[in-house]
Amino acid sequence: MGAALRLLNGLAMSQTTFLAAIQKITAGGLALEELLVTAGGLTADEGRQLYQVWISFNKEHPLLFIAYFNCSTLLQILGDEAGGEEQLKAALALKPDFTPACINLGSAYERRGQAKEAVEEWRDGLDKMSAITPDAINYKITLLKQISRVLADNQALAAAETTLTQCLELAPEARDVAEQFVAARLSQCKWPMTPEGGKFTRRGLLSRLHPLSVCAYTDDPMFQLAASDRYVRNMVPIEDRTTRYDRRAAPIETNRRLRIGYVSSDLRHHAVGYLMVNFFEEHDRKDFEVFAYYTGIKADDPIQARIKASVDHWRDIRSITDDEAAAQIAEDGIDILVDVNGHTRDARLGVFARRPAPVQVNWLGYPGTMGSSFHHYVVADEWTIPDYAESWYSERVLRLPCYQPNDRKRIIDDKPVTRAEFGLPDDAFVFCCFNASHKFTRFTFDRWMDIMRGTENSVLWLLDYSPETNQRLREQAEARGVAGSRLVFAPKLPNARHLARYPLADLFLDSVPYGAHTTASDALWMGVPVLTWSGRCFASRVCGSLLRSAGLPDLVCDTPDEFVSRAISLSGAGRGELEIIKARVLANRETSTLFDVAKLSRHLEDLYRQVRDEYISGEMLQPRLTNLDAYFEIGVALDHETREMGAVSDYDEFYGAQLARRHYHHPMEPDGRLWSGEEKPEAPTRKARPKAA
Repeated sequence: MGAALRLLNGLAMSQTTFLAAIQKITAGGLALEELLVTAGGLTADEGRQLYQVWISFNKEHPLLFIAYFNCSTLLQILGDEAGGEEQLKAALALKPDFTPACINLGSAYERRGQAKEAVEEWRDGLDKMSAITPDAINYKITLLKQISRVLADNQALAAAETTLTQCLELAPEARDVAEQFVAARLSQCKWPMTPEGGKFTRRGLLSRLHPLSVCAYTDDPMFQLAASDRYVRNMVPIEDRTTRYDRRAAPIETNRRLRIGYVSSDLRHHAVGYLMVNFFEEHDRKDFEVFAYYTGIKADDPIQARIKASVDHWRDIRSITDDEAAAQIAEDGIDILVDVNGHTRDARLGVFARRPAPVQVNWLGYPGTMGSSFHHYVVADEWTIPDYAESWYSERVLRLPCYQPNDRKRIIDDKPVTRAEFGLPDDAFVFCCFNASHKFTRFTFDRWMDIMRGTENSVLWLLDYSPETNQRLREQAEARGVAGSRLVFAPKLPNARHLARYPLADLFLDSVPYGAHTTASDALWMGVPVLTWSGRCFASRVCGSLLRSAGLPDLVCDTPDEFVSRAISLSGAGRGELEIIKARVLANRETSTLFDVAKLSRHLEDLYRQVRDEYISGEMLQPRLTNLDAYFEIGVALDHETREMGAVSDYDEFYGAQLARRHYHHPMEPDGRLWSGEEKPEAPTRKARPKAA
């Protein structure tokens, strides 16, 4: 009752202020400064009306453009996008170089799907900037960021890189700009990915890499952990981690269903959505109450519809703040909150930082460690994170028989496919890799070209990335003694048709350090064998896990050289063996662990019960983040593009020597990882690395 009365009193006071301001405007007595203050204390609709009345009475005011700009913001808040655009155009008509209006108008065009018009508006804003002031520089950086982001989203990566280069010259310390710059080069297969240039350096760029880019950049698990830790501390500083919704000590009741919340931007037509949809359909709803918190783009596709129908509660938290999302999760009484994004696009790291659930888990969306103090567990399997690798992760490791779910209800286009339809020679051996181009390093491409040189009459079938990237890869092939024409590019198709063409390939070649995940499952489901080399990091070991779970451990190689020689053998003298393997792939589809989604669901539910019991008994461990600054400095100092860390045999000793050097100058406590506390560190005792077979 008290809250309701306070609300009514507030509304009454707001209305009184509004009417008094209207009277002042009509009498010609409300100055712009007073208008700004008064409108700020009103509701959005009252403020919008106040600005519109003031504008109608002050057509000759020299700062009228400010009123138009503020009115546009309120109209957009109220959902009147068209009205907001008109106000922005009016502001720019009065002051063409008013950059904030230019930025917002471009954003309005982007929201309407007019990417070309958005970029043109922002470029026009850049052209009209003249005075060199701190504000002007900040506005220019913002415009360049906006332009590059939209260009990258629309696959104009070369233009995006050029724009980001200009931005780096102005702001070489900007983390988000460096992240986007390297990501653009990764996707274009531009090697080196972290070049020296202008005001930015390789080490400077490497120190600002996004954790997801680190996964594609190097197979160095300690650097990945340290980079994730650094990213978390930058993105959610301690001062921003409100404790209002912190439920670390909240009880987990045992007399009701266990409440599981899944937070993801990808519960839709997306690789993760395709992997998870059948899992949600198999999830035990008798013992578990399932909540889905959606953070992605607006979507209404068959995958999302299936997921919505399979959960108890669907919460769309796209447009609310981290505080509001945390409040919703806390109010729902979630016991275990699962982060299905990790460090990927549209993730809500700030929500997890507020600890709205007693237990928080990292699973599936991000192939690595979160490096945070608020993710307690990571879900893996015995291959993706072997026993000896647990110290490379901040979370405690939970293991499934195979960590990746799959959809047994994939829709496959039944229209026949032919090699001629896709430009593939009928009599050639077809290697393929349908991984995204950002996963291709120079080392991976070198191995592929070694294989191509060692096989007669073969082609490499890749996705069609862009004309520039395709040509760059052909030129790289030519430089390695392979005709560029032997690279064939597959146009992008709807998923059902894309799956149908997989069997045109003979052998799928994996990439390292970021290997095939969904693409490997798709290949195996369609009967195409996959060959991989398992490195050190999670992302480089997923494909090996999938193959082992599909009953094909003999396709998991232990070294890069074995990967090359095995591929050459299977495409030549070993073609008979390959045919036997293809038969096994199809035969195992119905019985293998990889495609047994019901088995995965039951095992994951058992892990949830285990986690609950550990929490109740006080046995849940807190993440360890000791000495990660030192590991980060070591990783940044390395040139990962001239030395493939996944192939380094003395990895522990290498890091141990670097840590000892730092300890000599700045003593460090033992961390239970690679630093024992001695100036000559003792390598931790670990179980031997298991063989592939």
